[in-house]
Amino acid sequence: MAEKIVGLKALREHTDTYIAQVQKGATFLVMRKSKPVFRLIPVDGDVWETVVDFSSINPQGVPLDIVKKAITGLLTKERHG
Repeated sequence: MAEKIVGLKALREHTDTYIAQVQKGATFLVMRKSKPVFRLIPVDGDVWETVVDFSSINPQGVPLDIVKKAITGLLTKERHG
């Protein structure tokens, strides 16, 4: 699929449309005042790493204090090896 060019204003006004196209594999070169600013590209499926799966605790959500404790614990382990 060839890269398409889109203006920044059009991207702002039709963000959902462009997101849907990128999710299907399209790439865009975003222009501002006739100059390239950045590219929109699909994210590779294996980029994300699950650090903590809170859905195993409660699929409907987890209170923020539990999330904060879990993240703090991970950071502490990382710092102290």
